[in-house]
Amino acid sequence: MPVIEVGRICVKLTGREAGRKCVIVDVIDKSFVLITGPKTLTGIKRRRANINHIEPLQDKIKIKRGVSDEEVTEALKASGKLEEMAQMVKPALS
Repeated sequence: MPVIEVGRICVKLTGREAGRKCVIVDVIDKSFVLITGPKTLTGIKRRRANINHIEPLQDKIKIKRGVSDEEVTEALKASGKLEEMAQMVKPALS
């Protein structure tokens, strides 16, 4: 099972968005991914993130590479994870 893949739900570990859930929209290279909350749902806007700053979860949604925030929201709604995404997770201190 590839851990860093498009559609994987993750938790931000660092920064002002620490503890919020996000979705991987695109894999840029071996160190960076493009993530989105979407902002209207979790408060994380679409941005590049270092893979060391996110923690992948078991959950995954079925989306294509580079989809819009609206399409991510629709995929979350279809998989029943919309309410789960809005909840914050307490980040583990490292």
